[in-house]
Amino acid sequence: MRRTPAGPALIALALTSAVLFTAGPVALAQDLIRDQPATPLSLKPARTAERRAVEPRAAQARVPEPHSAADETATKTRMNQWTVGLAAGLPDGGFVRFASEMARTMDDGDNMRLIPMVTRGTTSNIADLLYLRGVDVAITYADAFDFYVRQAGLANINDRIRYVLRFFISDVHIYARNEFKSLQDLRGQKIAVGTAGVAAAHTGPLIFRRLGIDIEPVAVGGPVALEKLHKGEIAAMVYVASKPGEVFSSMKAADPGFHFVPIPYTSQFSDFYYPTAIKAETYPALLAPDTSIETIAVPSVLAVYNWKPGSDRADRVNRFVETLFTNLARLQQPPFHPGWKDLNLDAQVPGWQRYPYVETVLERMRKEADVGLPPAATGSLSQQERFEAFLASQAKAPTTKAEKEELYRSFLDWSRKRQK
Repeated sequence: MRRTPAGPALIALALTSAVLFTAGPVALAQDLIRDQPATPLSLKPARTAERRAVEPRAAQARVPEPHSAADETATKTRMNQWTVGLAAGLPDGGFVRFASEMARTMDDGDNMRLIPMVTRGTTSNIADLLYLRGVDVAITYADAFDFYVRQAGLANINDRIRYVLRFFISDVHIYARNEFKSLQDLRGQKIAVGTAGVAAAHTGPLIFRRLGIDIEPVAVGGPVALEKLHKGEIAAMVYVASKPGEVFSSMKAADPGFHFVPIPYTSQFSDFYYPTAIKAETYPALLAPDTSIETIAVPSVLAVYNWKPGSDRADRVNRFVETLFTNLARLQQPPFHPGWKDLNLDAQVPGWQRYPYVETVLERMRKEADVGLPPAATGSLSQQERFEAFLASQAKAPTTKAEKEELYRSFLDWSRKRQK
């Protein structure tokens, strides 16, 4: 599979995505899932004389000492054989930490070297994955597909890009002056949607467009947006973050005159989003006890380019997948991000197809462990027992996919509280 060169118009469109997200109505999203048979892929042996087992360790630095042109060529070839480029995100974004932790843990000398890249942001990471030389992996949000399907016209993007893991889920917060009770009330108002590259710059305008609500987007976010809101310069702000979002969790006192605007989960959001709620226990200073505000959540995604099976780039992606899964146990320990502990390897991503080799690796791990996946992938037996206890405490069993996702998130919160 070859990457199709991007024309000048498409490149310009991708690089200015944060601006274009705010232009024009967008039709309701179509179901992007295509039922295609997954072609089993095989992992070729390492190109060194003897492939070392991938172990969690600090890779030894190798200083090349070429003595001739031939030696230098051999060194160059060896150092590039198993490199994989990862488009991470903005330098101050949370994705960069996940990327750097993967690179640190997965470094296996000449057998695997992950190279994280600071980029223009999560949405443009898709363009990097499609067109930028040397990029095979990217971290993005699931709804970034909407832009490339609707605005850039890439109807086949679901075949070209696949997901490896669903990362953490981020909640959509719309915080407004009290006079604006609903999303409809915000029609024609100035709303802060974050700076270019952040999730809110895409997800915020997308939500309003899908509901047919015209707004005047303002490209500020975080504390700056909150300050403008308090000064009356804007009507509301959009903030997308995993709970608890730092902007609101840092508020230790009530904020009279302002509130979270509910986002009802409707068919307009069924392609990429999950229903969830902003709860008082998350922001006790801003919500009355035992209250909650309905909203939607968008999953972040570890994505790869779906190279032709058997090609050099496909072999590199396969090696990346295997090395990542082998090192999950270490990533789930301090000092790495606690979000690694919340990974659910069975979690699906709405609107996306999974990279076929992931299932190949998981199936092999199941067989090797004899009894399900090892703790590195799914957690220990004690976690399973805790989950069964949690299920027993629920009034009714979940029936829909959305209910199961919400239940799993509740279990993680419940489990952490019991461990304190």
